[in-house]
Amino acid sequence: MAQLAEPVPAASARPAWLASETIGFIAMVAILVIAPAFIYPVSLMKALCFALFACAFNLLIGYVGLLSFGHALFFGWAAYIAAHLAKVGTISLPYWRAAGAWQWLVIPLPPLSPELAILGGTVAAGVLGLIAGAIAIRRQGIYFAMITLALAQMMYFFAVQAPFTHGEDGIQAVPRGWLFGVLSLSGQTAMYITVLVIFLLGFLLIYRIINSPFGEVLKAIRENEARAISLGYKTERYKLVAFVMSATLAGTAGATKAIVFQLASLTDVDWPMSGEVVLMTLVGGLGTIFGPVVGAFIVIAMQDNLAHYGQWVTVIQGAIFVACVLAFRRGIVGEIANYFRIRL
Repeated sequence: MAQLAEPVPAASARPAWLASETIGFIAMVAILVIAPAFIYPVSLMKALCFALFACAFNLLIGYVGLLSFGHALFFGWAAYIAAHLAKVGTISLPYWRAAGAWQWLVIPLPPLSPELAILGGTVAAGVLGLIAGAIAIRRQGIYFAMITLALAQMMYFFAVQAPFTHGEDGIQAVPRGWLFGVLSLSGQTAMYITVLVIFLLGFLLIYRIINSPFGEVLKAIRENEARAISLGYKTERYKLVAFVMSATLAGTAGATKAIVFQLASLTDVDWPMSGEVVLMTLVGGLGTIFGPVVGAFIVIAMQDNLAHYGQWVTVIQGAIFVACVLAFRRGIVGEIANYFRIRL
């Protein structure tokens, strides 16, 4: 009997570590590690914070199909909370007494370390995401977008009036402090490494979410919610969980930015911030894992390099965005992935 030949592996089969996403992640990490040698670290840290913000937003719009015009709510308020905890520490919480009057519960705390301040801002963003999501998630399309915008603007006007935010002055001179009581973040190198680690952890968490069974259900809801409901999935719960996750990670980005720039201001909670993250995601590539990162770096680079044009910056940015939308309808990364038939 002739000996059977061993099966030949398919030409397209590759080891898991050679997947396009893995190669892209390794290349991204390598670039971000050596980038401070060529680019101003503060600009890189700003881009990394916004890249995490855009990735969090992309989790909601790219994989669930929900367009939020109010994500600055979570980004900006996390920045305020983190800045307040790092500089002041003391927490004041309102509560309703049985006598029929509002009272304040004051928790005296010393200024917190940067990791605890960032954690506090992240938790606050998650709580706000749960409240906003519970209100908005029952609506779809433009109604969902308008509700998120209305909630964000309501909290913006609250930020203008709240005493601890200092109105138009914002919370300034926020101390960077010592990370875990060991590493001083006053130097740019230590701060950059910290921001890079936070970004990579958030990026990997989002990647794990969208490639999990939970993420597959989110994609099914995006494609055909009625069919997902017919299969027995409680889609509103899945969308609410995704909304809270997106808000929480957006809060992590905002809290980190407040520590990096030692400032939390009204700019972080105003509606143009929500518009910027939409543009970052669209330019980079909606529904791609690396697209929001590329989009964030492009937008931040434009802001830094076109600042000397003054008021013409908006016109120039608008023209560039229009060109990108017309030339790259899937976004820059989306077009590359589509051309080479790979996943990015």
